[in-house]
Amino acid sequence: MATGTNIRTWFEGRWHDGDAMIMRAADHGAWLGSSVFDGARYARGLCPDLEAHCARVNRSAEALMLTPHIPTARMVEIVREGLALYPPDTPLYIRPMYWGIACGMSAIVPGEGEPGFAVCLEELPMAPEDASVAVTTTRFRRPVLESAVVNAKAGCLYPNNARMLAEARSRGFQNALVTDAMGNLAESATANVFLVKDGEVFTPIPNGTFLAGITRARHISNLKADGIAVHETVLTMDDARDADEIFLSGNMNKVTPVTRFDDRHYQVGPVTKRARALYWDWAAGAG
Repeated sequence: MATGTNIRTWFEGRWHDGDAMIMRAADHGAWLGSSVFDGARYARGLCPDLEAHCARVNRSAEALMLTPHIPTARMVEIVREGLALYPPDTPLYIRPMYWGIACGMSAIVPGEGEPGFAVCLEELPMAPEDASVAVTTTRFRRPVLESAVVNAKAGCLYPNNARMLAEARSRGFQNALVTDAMGNLAESATANVFLVKDGEVFTPIPNGTFLAGITRARHISNLKADGIAVHETVLTMDDARDADEIFLSGNMNKVTPVTRFDDRHYQVGPVTKRARALYWDWAAGAG
């Protein structure tokens, strides 16, 4: 089932209307999970960090022992061609993806040769600016590189995120704050996390257990340029409970304020609002 509507798919050299069939039953990705993707956004007539998202999907493919064959610049061209098929005010989710086709040694390892590749565009509105989430904790943790391909945006990682979300939603929350294997705060089930305390910003330091996102890096750069102190450091759930503000950072909605963590309530504070404003100001200037 698609996330959005009004879908177009680039596959085998051309754009197709709709949710095109792209994978076969015997493809390695279909039964052994060798799929990677990335997600970029088109909104307000802007497509921030498109090149960075296209470059990352190639790196993700390499992490799963696939051989990416679409250069970043060509991938950007393909996406731009697809964007031109929509009215310019259409908000879109942009998803380039690879998956293994051939099997290699003992079938488990992806085989040599080009993997499958597609780009899916879906019409998907940005969340309203007054949208927020309530979060809780989860017993499920982020894995480490020695046990999972956490250095890739890989489809095989997402069942663990799904368990986190399902557990949170069964308790009446929309998302969960998640720890790493050591019990320190890592991210949420769907996005990176920022805390604000006394006007300064804190975010978990990348330690190889979670994907330090492109939008996350953009927020850090924007906030620092605006004179706001940003600390990448080891954080705990108690730090989150003691924060003045919490917001999530992901490509889907850029900034999502947290207004409740278990029984602790938060305002959508000035730093959270500033982070959102800085992001869109930067995006407009970047074209």
